[in-house]
This record gives sequence, structure tokens and C-alpha cells, in this order.
Amino acid sequence: MANETIAVVGVGRMGANMARRLKETGHRVTAVFDARRESAEELAAELGCEAPTNLAGVTASAEVIFTVVTDDAAMRAIFAPTGDSLLMNATGKVFIHCATLSPSLQEEIASVCEAAGASSLEACMASSITQARNGTLYLMIGGSEETFRRVEPLLKDLSTSLRHVGGTGQAAKVKALVNMVMNINTAGLAEGLGLGAALGLNLAMLKEVFSQTGANSRVLETDGDDMIAREHDCFFSAAHAAKDSGIANALAAETGVEVPLSRATEAQYRRLIALGLGELDKSGVAELTFPNRSV
Repeated sequence: MANETIAVVGVGRMGANMARRLKETGHRVTAVFDARRESAEELAAELGCEAPTNLAGVTASAEVIFTVVTDDAAMRAIFAPTGDSLLMNATGKVFIHCATLSPSLQEEIASVCEAAGASSLEACMASSITQARNGTLYLMIGGSEETFRRVEPLLKDLSTSLRHVGGTGQAAKVKALVNMVMNINTAGLAEGLGLGAALGLNLAMLKEVFSQTGANSRVLETDGDDMIAREHDCFFSAAHAAKDSGIANALAAETGVEVPLSRATEAQYRRLIALGLGELDKSGVAELTFPNRSV
């Protein structure tokens, strides 16, 4: 798919940096779109592309359309069967979905895309905003092998690792489990460091001990210092953590598997949202566990 035109729908932190990366690697980014019109217009000016006023205009402007939206409801809205929709005149287009969505919704969207004569692919991301900007994403791909091979060169410019995990919905399942475990680890680290603080331990020493023992984890590296310093600039929000844990917990309920740790983790992130702190980074869960912190 060399020289295919590209659009990005959803240009928040991740989507905007993906668009920048694609532009920098020589791809023709022809349009960006966001529910926040100002965000789309600013990015369009930066990239020298269009900011269509409707979804149909996005589809008309590009051959490959990335979607990076917030949740299942937002995804259904942009692929509505009637009214303004990405499905209008979508024959021959390729849609690549990068948001964390429920597997059943991925299957639903793939079906409506196919009915419209378009192709659909999951490209679930297990990475941060910085990695989106640098083209070092880890992408889990779900969908047909044929569609994957068509866009593989494009996806390689966004990532350092690609893994085709199976058919439609499979990548969404894997991503849900990745984020379920990540969120549990984050909440567990917040409890360990918070209890260490309450016991009067040196937290730098405690982090070092954690790193050399079975308490080690990737989130110790990414979130430990932020928890201690109360620096919760958002790379992956508490609200997204709650949503993604909720997707995993719904899958567990469907299959009859007990996941008490994941349910407790979701409850912690839901509590942050209720306190008006849902836009903190997921490291903000430490605000609930460290002593003498007022939330």
C-alpha cells in the first residue's frame, strides 16, 4: 500500500502523535478529525492537511483511515449505519482501529465495514504517548491475514514490534488482558509503596529491593518514582484504566472466571473517577494508598 493516503480519526494524545509520525516517515496524511474541532484544526495546520467538518469527508479524503477513539460508544458513533458516518462511500477503504474496545464491538465494526465494501483491522497498542511519537509502538493485530499484509509496511513505521494474534476480536481480547494485568500491577505497587511510606521506610531503598526481587514489574520502572513524587502527568489515564479493566472483567463474567484482583483494581480506578481524578495518570492510584494524602 505504498503512497496510500491516510486519515486519522481521534487526534488526542495518541492519535495526534501517530499522525505526526506517519507524516515524518513520508506517508501522505491527508486528513485529521476529532470531536474537538479545535484539536483537529490545530493539527491539520501543523501537518499541512485537511480537517474535514464531517466523517464522510474523512472517508472521501483517504484510502486508509486510522481510528483512535475513547470507547465503544464513540466507535459506534463514527460507524453509524445512518447519518454522517465513516461508512459513507467506504468501498475499498481500509480502517485500522487502535483504541482499546470490547472484542464484540470489534467484531460488530468489522461486519459493518465488510457490508460497506471496506476492510477492517485491529491494531491494539500496548505503548505510551512517547512511543507513538517515536514510532516504537507494540502492536497486536487482529483481522484477516490478507488485510494485515497489505498494511504491514505502514504499521512498521509506527512500531518496533508487530504481532498478528488472530482473527477479528482476538487482538482486543489480548489487549484487555495486557491492560488488566498492568492495572493490577500498578494498583499493587501503589499499595506496596504506600504501606512502605506508612512504615517509615526509605522508599528509594524499597524500590531498589523491589527491582531485584519477585516484586519487580514494568510499572515499577514507569510509575514508581511518579507515585512517590506525586507527579501524575497523564500518559495513560485512570479513566482509561477503569474502562480497560472493565472490559477484561466483563470477559471474565462471560466465561465464568473469577478475577477478584482485577475487580478490586477496577474499583480503585472508579473511585478516582468519582473523586474527579480520572484524568490523572494511572499512577494516580497511589493517591488512594499513601498516608497523609488528601484526595
